[in-house]
Amino acid sequence: MTHFTRRALGARVFALGMAPAILRAQGKTVLRLGWTSGDGALDPYATGARLFKQALEKRVGDRVDVQLFPNRAIGDERPMLDGMRLGTVDMGIITNAVIAQIEPAFQVNDMPFLFSSEAQGHRVLDGAVGQALRTRLESRGVLALGYMEGGFRHMINNVRPIVRPEDLRGIKFHVLQSPIYIEMFRSLGGNAVPMAWGETFTAVQQGAVDGLEIPLGIVDQSKYYEVTKFLSLTGHIYSMIGCLISKRSFDRLPADLKTAVTEAAAEATPAQRAANARATAGFRDSLQKHGMQINEVPDKAAFRRGVLPMYENFRGQIGADIIRDALAAVQ
Repeated sequence: MTHFTRRALGARVFALGMAPAILRAQGKTVLRLGWTSGDGALDPYATGARLFKQALEKRVGDRVDVQLFPNRAIGDERPMLDGMRLGTVDMGIITNAVIAQIEPAFQVNDMPFLFSSEAQGHRVLDGAVGQALRTRLESRGVLALGYMEGGFRHMINNVRPIVRPEDLRGIKFHVLQSPIYIEMFRSLGGNAVPMAWGETFTAVQQGAVDGLEIPLGIVDQSKYYEVTKFLSLTGHIYSMIGCLISKRSFDRLPADLKTAVTEAAAEATPAQRAANARATAGFRDSLQKHGMQINEVPDKAAFRRGVLPMYENFRGQIGADIIRDALAAVQ
């Protein structure tokens, strides 16, 4: 094989995402970790990625190089997740609804008005339900290292404040490409427009959609206050974001690094949740200062009544046992 051929083959291997195996042969393991939002100091995805990197490198030093790729640098969430299944992407911080596209049981976390507090979400995800979800996701070729959080999701738009379900009528909301999100808005009388995250800011800016629903941290850190006017604190869905690793990438690691990766995620997850809670406390003031009109939603019971049939409709997709255990855990 000529020198040129070897170089060309090396470039092709790198492009296919196999560089970590080459670098491991030189005594260093590279783990590439991507997410789709920004790398701001308070961004919940970025915070989780940085805390994982710190926790892992604290354990193993320069044996592992965790490379961080924000802003869709290695793709939107679904392509990243598909890459993890193939072993061409090592890691990602991925929104729950996108995880549910490959393992429908994860839809339980997006059931509207299931959780009334972050503590309830933690209790369910750190218990039997979270373990059952881990097992199911592993069969799809992806390992859930930690259930981090983006916080509760709220509605932002340019038409009117959302106080009652009827306020949703006629408003076009961007939603994640998820049956749960589409059905929630349909049940409440709104218009759901599913699209990839990377298209959303421009769609709102140009008026193709009127608004969207995301956690306060993403509204603030992604500067959605520049393109939307009304923020309604609906708190309709608790946003879990998964710290995930490709099973193929994980299986290639030596035993001691597998342990270190697992321990690092276990340390980073509660630290990320705590950091996000601290940051969230300041996001409301920040958004108000940037000119958003913020309103509370005093009667969430009306919204809950509107979405109640969804729990029965999605029982088959999610799994009756998962639904049962999640509902029992929030009582």
